[in-house]
Amino acid sequence: MFRAHLDEEDQTMASVARITHISSRSETSFEDAVRGGVERAAQTLRNVSGAWVKEQKVEVTDGRITSFQVVLEVTFVLD
Repeated sequence: MFRAHLDEEDQTMASVARITHISSRSETSFEDAVRGGVERAAQTLRNVSGAWVKEQKVEVTDGRITSFQVVLEVTFVLD
């Protein structure tokens, strides 16, 4: 049922979030790449609330993995 107005006790604050894409690389592991990406994002963005690993890939040199790269979708809640 639609109500044209809300009683004061029914009013709640909705939160609005934004998502940004970042890329992070590590020579150690995917986990380290994710951790580094999220920590770096949190230095610039306020209210980081989560991240989704959208892509993973490795760089290979002479048959050996030399780096791990992730593309993250980082969610942060707007003030």
